[in-house]
Amino acid sequence: MPAATRPADLRMGLVGLAAWAGGLLVAAPGRLLGAGAVLLAVLLAVLLVGGGLVPTRALRRGRRRSWTSLRAWRTTALACLLAMLAVLVAGLVRADRVAGDPVASLATEGAAVTGRLVVSTDPRPMAGARTDGVFLRAVVVEVSGRGTTWRVRSPVLVLAPASWSDVRLGSTVALAGRLRPTDDGDRALAAMLSVHGEPVVLEQPGAWWRATEVLRASLRAAVAHRPAPERVLVPALVAGDDAGLDPRVAEEFRATGLTHLLAVSGTNLTLLLGALLVLARLVGVRGRGLLVLGLAGVVGFVLLARTEPSVLRAAVMGVVGLLALTHGGGRAVRGLGVAVTVLLLVDPTLATAPGFALSVLATGGIVLLGPRWRDALARWLPRWLAEAIAVPTAAQLACTPVVAALSGQVSLVAVVANLLAAPAVGPATVLGLLGGCVGLVWPWAGRLLGTVATWCVGWIVEVAHRGAALPTAAVDWSTSGAALAALTALTVVLAWRGPRLVSTRARGAASCVVLVVAVLVRPPVPGWPPDGWVLVACDVGQGDALVLATTPGHAVVVDVGPEPGAVGRCLDDLGVSTVDLLVLTHFHADHVDGLSAVLGSHGVGEVWVSRVLDPADGARSVLADAAAAGVPLHPAPYAGAWRSGATRLQVLWPTPGEPGTGPGDGTAANDASVVLLVEVAGLRLLLTGDLEPPGQAALARTLPDLAVDVLKVPHHGSSYQDLGWLTGLGARVAVVTVGEDNDYGHPAPSVVAALESAGARVLRTDTDGSVAVVAGEAGPSVLTTR
Repeated sequence: MPAATRPADLRMGLVGLAAWAGGLLVAAPGRLLGAGAVLLAVLLAVLLVGGGLVPTRALRRGRRRSWTSLRAWRTTALACLLAMLAVLVAGLVRADRVAGDPVASLATEGAAVTGRLVVSTDPRPMAGARTDGVFLRAVVVEVSGRGTTWRVRSPVLVLAPASWSDVRLGSTVALAGRLRPTDDGDRALAAMLSVHGEPVVLEQPGAWWRATEVLRASLRAAVAHRPAPERVLVPALVAGDDAGLDPRVAEEFRATGLTHLLAVSGTNLTLLLGALLVLARLVGVRGRGLLVLGLAGVVGFVLLARTEPSVLRAAVMGVVGLLALTHGGGRAVRGLGVAVTVLLLVDPTLATAPGFALSVLATGGIVLLGPRWRDALARWLPRWLAEAIAVPTAAQLACTPVVAALSGQVSLVAVVANLLAAPAVGPATVLGLLGGCVGLVWPWAGRLLGTVATWCVGWIVEVAHRGAALPTAAVDWSTSGAALAALTALTVVLAWRGPRLVSTRARGAASCVVLVVAVLVRPPVPGWPPDGWVLVACDVGQGDALVLATTPGHAVVVDVGPEPGAVGRCLDDLGVSTVDLLVLTHFHADHVDGLSAVLGSHGVGEVWVSRVLDPADGARSVLADAAAAGVPLHPAPYAGAWRSGATRLQVLWPTPGEPGTGPGDGTAANDASVVLLVEVAGLRLLLTGDLEPPGQAALARTLPDLAVDVLKVPHHGSSYQDLGWLTGLGARVAVVTVGEDNDYGHPAPSVVAALESAGARVLRTDTDGSVAVVAGEAGPSVLTTR
């Protein structure tokens, strides 16, 4: 059969899947034992049939071809069984070694220890932490605790103060802190280590690490003179170093499916290789020259991004993608199967790592789906353009279910955004790398190359910004099992039948029109917003964004959530064009980071804020954004009232001179949250921000007879509440603003149970979506988007 029509040999791919199943059994035996047993039974059935123990018509006829085919499948089944068992045994051995590790044993006792550790990753800031701090991975090489000293090699996650942010990769550091078990039984780590005080470096990194650090520093210096976010994104593209990236830019990249460009991933590397190969073909490179060029790109990528597990995984997947682009899908499928099996044998815990799943799926999509999409498009497009479209399309389709499970969204502009951004990825990365290398000798030349690299990155930023601003750049998708199963089935159908939809110019144009309409026209939610709504708690994830109706097209907004896109979409859906009053209860990121969406596209009359102006909590950026928009900003006046239409609100808290109303830690800022009492259409609503129990108790003393119809539960339903006060308010509806699968355990079951026992109907934005409160003759009623 000609190579062009010969079907791909999937046998090694099946071996890789069997190895993956073995890793899943190790990671979650209780949940996956049934699935593993079914897979094992299927493989045994194939083995029995292939071995001739079950008679078949083909064997009775003695056809040599059938016998050869069955013998091949018997060999495949045996290989699958061996791969599954090998990964299973490797994982169990690794888990047993970690469980029997002295560090793990000390962690179960919460022991205070001393010793030495070697830093294995760069320190990174803790997201959402109340106080400054960093986390990093390290390998403990010596530990002393409970009167005994051990020499070990135990991987740990280190939680450290901000002073550790300058500790360099490869350094040997004195260990002094407290061990505790890992969260969720993470089998890749022996323990978590909390340390305090300044780091004591016992030994500097070796020459290799020093050389890579010098090159990375030169790379950052080559773009340091350029504005953000370009100066941050060039190191991110070249080496996965996205430290200091504006969260708003990160959200735009997420909404447009460009997040892989910010991290070391197989998708990023494969796209880079694709860009390099397209350029190489344009200048006449063919055959083995393409393979050599691609391998050189992989080696350079690993050298600069450092030999961390994620980098090596990306390199392996990039090589597989290179095989697909240069030698066809058959060899690449075998390479992918071998890569998956080898990686899982080395580290079985990868089986449950999202990054591993995305790398494998993206590479598998490029290998298996890419050629069919490319050939269909090449019937009416130039081959180079067909290939440029097929690569991101195949990768995005393959990853869609997992991305939806992780983010709760499906991007509709990801393919187009990747297609538009891809031409700039290669030049930006190559020029950024050259700028870092040349800058070691001629800093002025390095800055020149870095400037051109940031111009290329500027195009990517513009693509992300414009794409994220589209009405339906991404659609929310439930992370329930049924919803993800439906999305997977839809993705499979589209991946298989999609090439037919774009195989002619007419069909391709029609498909593009459908996609453009879907992106530009936001589908309405039936019955949303409901008539007579007075309050909407927007579904913005782990954060607050509340909208109070005033007059048609106008509203009061209380907090703006953790990112601009979600609150902007919510206001658009509600038909709000003008925000007469914006109240920021306090300056934590989950309440203020969406500010640009309100200031940028809605007329804002004035802004009331908490009196705690702590720059570490985001006050500085809020002040700057308000000043740039020319919007007056005032501290919320205690007992001050504000009215528009039938809506009246009054500031109940903080009272002047109460403890916690000055700059301080996260708890003090929470306790200085602006608390509002709203009266509208015969209803009384209490909006509490993140008020903590001390503030709740003080407010109870100030207003002992306070009673309301609707309560916005403080601090996302945290367990840290004055339940007597909450349940004594007599609320008939309680709204909890909370993100799906958040890491904080919000809302606490005890809080929900107490409110329900007191007669309140509890609504949650993580399970109910946006919540609208409607005023009626019988009191408040609710409507949700889910």
